[in-house]
Amino acid sequence: MKKLALTAAVLVLTLGPSLAHAFCGFYVSGSGEKMFADATQVVLMRKGTRTVLSMQNDYKGPLADFAMVVPVPVVLKKENVKTLPKDVFEHVESLGSPRLVEYWEQDPCPFGDDEGAFGYGRAGFGAGGGGVGYGTVGIGSTSVKIEAKFDVAEYEILILSATEAAGLETWLRANKYKIPDGAEPLLRPYVEAGSKFFVAKVNPKKVKMVGGHAALSPLRFHYDSEEFALPIRLGMANSSGKQDLIVNILSPDKRYEVANYKNVFIPTNFDVKSAVKARFAEFYAALFDKTIEANPGAIVTEYAWTAQRGYHCDPCPDVDVTSDDLASLGGDVIDADLTNRFVMTRLHARYSKQDMKDDLRFKEAKPVTGGREEYGKQGIEYGAKPSTENYFQARYAVRHFWNKPIKCKHPQRGMWGGPPDGSDPAPVVASKLAFAPRGKLELGTVINRDLWEIGFKKTKPAAKGGAVKPVKFMGLGLFGLLGGVVLWRRRRR
Repeated sequence: MKKLALTAAVLVLTLGPSLAHAFCGFYVSGSGEKMFADATQVVLMRKGTRTVLSMQNDYKGPLADFAMVVPVPVVLKKENVKTLPKDVFEHVESLGSPRLVEYWEQDPCPFGDDEGAFGYGRAGFGAGGGGVGYGTVGIGSTSVKIEAKFDVAEYEILILSATEAAGLETWLRANKYKIPDGAEPLLRPYVEAGSKFFVAKVNPKKVKMVGGHAALSPLRFHYDSEEFALPIRLGMANSSGKQDLIVNILSPDKRYEVANYKNVFIPTNFDVKSAVKARFAEFYAALFDKTIEANPGAIVTEYAWTAQRGYHCDPCPDVDVTSDDLASLGGDVIDADLTNRFVMTRLHARYSKQDMKDDLRFKEAKPVTGGREEYGKQGIEYGAKPSTENYFQARYAVRHFWNKPIKCKHPQRGMWGGPPDGSDPAPVVASKLAFAPRGKLELGTVINRDLWEIGFKKTKPAAKGGAVKPVKFMGLGLFGLLGGVVLWRRRRR
């Protein structure tokens, strides 16, 4: 199936390791038991003033009277709300996740001593670049108004408005919802701004159980609003530690960054030891934490890519966003051309209650490139550089140097391609980063260069304690290579 472009903003939010979760609302439960989300994903599509918000919840806890509360700018009607297939969120995360690739140095003497006649150059690694066209209820002296009430699949939906945050808190408690302690001051700015509150309550009789977990259908709703922002403060009511927030924004021709926090780019495009392959999510979590340590309070750009015919990604993951996914996520209610290219921006934040004083507010940003198998006079490209198109990604490589005899007088070193057996390995993707182990991997021992972008230096592994053994390299290092790179295009699956 052809992949279609998307005019959209996509947000993916996940839990921190202490079961704190980043979410644009909070959970309430009539039983009073604590609600934990193993993973919450939210997808926003936007064009003009229209926003389509989709969310998936995978949680552990009691179903009785479970509900989630999300601030929205307007009153939603039944035709604005629907449920979605669950796998669309997996496809979105796969496309923008950090990835690890492997390269094998090709035969330095493929044509004897006549190899120079073929004019090898440093062709860009274009793996996977195949064509992609791709009533009012009184509570004391205040009141809460039920603006709308309807059912969608297993959800019972209420749209509420309130004149005071304390009144809304009282109403929820009076209706047997055990809301998180300290919710009133978090509710207050939304009430004062005139926000409505989307309350999705679960009917346990309609919920499917899979492996002991409630398999809730993803929810989607859309509305029109001038502001392009993500309300994250209310989600802090459920927080018990660090929260991970991943925001993927897709638009017709531009990338995005935040307007009210510092923006930085993840260090990218450096070689790592082979042991990283089995611990890639753990490695990336360590790299991300060091980036935040060097840039406190920053929002990190991990991906900004212009997807178009002939160059959809580099390299592409096995799982991708399909045309059906785009329609499900809001293409059916957004007036946009879904057949041409689009830009996907992935932003990542990790924070506690004390770190985020305002919602995330987005602005347009200029194109950047970086993180590809592209070479210039100073070696492989690194960091984020100004460009006419967006081709930036979090990408890391394990390189297997030629270890067989060299039988020519003028070998060409540094020609990188696929494995000797001719197979087509997929990149390793760092997904579910909030669950990755932290504090066990020594980042400095598994990187092959200093990370000058964040002032971090590589180190030698300890002699004992199961440290990663250093890889022995043949020939010149990555940045001293003068040979060519074999163009190896990974076949689309």
